[in-house]
Amino acid sequence: MTALEVCEAAAEGIARIDGQFEIVKVPMADGGEGTVQSLVDATDGELVTERVNGPLGEPVEATFGLLGDGETAVIEMAAASGLPLVPEGKRDPTATTTFGTGELIRAALERGRRKLIVGIGGSATTDAGAGMAQALGVRLLDEKGEPIGPGGGELARLVNIEMADADPRLAEAEIRVACDVDNPLYGERGAAHVYGPQKGASPENVALLDANLRIFADVVERDLGMDVRDIPGAGAAGGLGAGLVAFCGATLERGVDIVIDAVGLPERMQGAGLVLTGEGRIDRQTAFGKTPAGVAEVAVRHEVPVIALGGTVAPDAGDLRGAGFDALAAIVTGPMSLAEAMDANRAREMIAFTAEQMVRCFLAGHAAAANSVANVPPPLEGPNGDG
Repeated sequence: MTALEVCEAAAEGIARIDGQFEIVKVPMADGGEGTVQSLVDATDGELVTERVNGPLGEPVEATFGLLGDGETAVIEMAAASGLPLVPEGKRDPTATTTFGTGELIRAALERGRRKLIVGIGGSATTDAGAGMAQALGVRLLDEKGEPIGPGGGELARLVNIEMADADPRLAEAEIRVACDVDNPLYGERGAAHVYGPQKGASPENVALLDANLRIFADVVERDLGMDVRDIPGAGAAGGLGAGLVAFCGATLERGVDIVIDAVGLPERMQGAGLVLTGEGRIDRQTAFGKTPAGVAEVAVRHEVPVIALGGTVAPDAGDLRGAGFDALAAIVTGPMSLAEAMDANRAREMIAFTAEQMVRCFLAGHAAAANSVANVPPPLEGPNGDG
């Protein structure tokens, strides 16, 4: 279900209690999968599909969002350069490229958008954003002055970077990158060692890619005057984090914070009596930059109680009270298979039912508190009228 569909299901359940409740539906995300759809839904925007180069250079249909403010575009790099686009037998980050991601950025600029949000989870690549840069006109050259080819393996040939032909609209753009990891570009915690194997890199290729990322960082520092090695998140998406900073002047930020700003969550939460949020599985990791944690942080600032709904609530989720959650609830109403739980109609019913019951509990607590205050006798007065 999309975030908007979950909002609508919860609202349906709450309306069974009292149809006069004011229910504000704000689809949320944290920069990962589903962010484009959530932001488009939250801002009354539109989806746009472009034919671009996939990770292996083959054409793919990639969708991005134009937000309702008329200024912002939101892109998920996985739509053009994601791991699911590469068959398992062909996964090789020495060959895969982020060129298609650059094409999506160019498409957004061509539509007049100068504020871009780029989510960089789920990549198939370890090319440090070299392909993305080439799609935007940056020249990455070898010792003969010829362009290097696609993929992280080609970074070994990188000798010079020329920015003269880069898309001039980049200078006018504000690019915010949703990045929730703090890995440096290379080294034991870098892009190749941590994420390379899951993209199909052999131990030998991991070593090669790590060495190539060092070459990339050295050339960037010399030619662009920028040290991207240890920027937190530089190693995200196979070094795309570093590439977006180096070539596009981007900033790397926590994904949920970007979404909170884009949908105007603090303003839309003004005057609320209760906030409901949620995700598929609520556990101790929920507190670390996930969507519900970001929502709870805003709610705490507004002094609004928060209830989180999840497909499941793990035993270790009890620590989340310290993260601003007042109550947690699993929506599953009885024994069932994962397939049953993920059926959209069944899930909608369970979300509606659980939201209704949690709000009923919330209202019952308010009523009990009000009765308790009403039944407290007035303070006794002393001889001088002092309470």
